[in-house]
Amino acid sequence: MAIKITDECINCGACEPECPNNAIYEGGVEWAIADGTSVSGEFTLMNGSSLEANKKNTPVADDTYYITAEKCTECQGFHEEPQCAAVCPVDCCVPDEMYQETVEALLDKKSRLHL
Repeated sequence: MAIKITDECINCGACEPECPNNAIYEGGVEWAIADGTSVSGEFTLMNGSSLEANKKNTPVADDTYYITAEKCTECQGFHEEPQCAAVCPVDCCVPDEMYQETVEALLDKKSRLHL
């Protein structure tokens, strides 16, 4: 499953540079699939719909850092554990129960983000 950042976030920013998928954004910042990935053109989302990879999307959170589940792979294929959780000083990077994904699905997402 993807990782989420809880309301306990202190906005230290330690997590953002650790994400190999550029799935972590500062609160209020719009996100795009293409940010930090090799994706261009149309990209199919987890729900089956698609969007233009460069399209800027509404921030998931306004006041704290956030992780977009569409790009989070729990660092599968990069690291042994999610790096955001490993560096978070207040343990606010936790599994997001809304997104149940297998390791195989996470690795597939990684391969689609990094062509």
